[in-house]
Amino acid sequence: MAGLPQLTDEQRRAALVKAAEARRVRAEIKNLLKMGSITLSELLERSDAEVIVSKMKVLSALESLPKLGKVKARRTMDEVGISDSRRLRGLGSQQRSELVARFG
Repeated sequence: MAGLPQLTDEQRRAALVKAAEARRVRAEIKNLLKMGSITLSELLERSDAEVIVSKMKVLSALESLPKLGKVKARRTMDEVGISDSRRLRGLGSQQRSELVARFG
């Protein structure tokens, strides 16, 4: 079994900065969804262009929508046929269109 990769201090710091930036961007997106400043369809378009956004989990995005809690988000994903671990970039065209039809 292989051990952890050996990184230099500089590489480790760069990875930490990159991870912090990704968390900040995803938190900002969730906040915009909660406030209604961005729609789900706009988020899906943005995920096509931005790598950080495309790595966001679908469940996390749905739970951030106004008036949509954890239970309804999971139930919707089950109805559409989306796995709990699916990310935005992994959605098929039919799954995308079904989510947009339900939540705009």
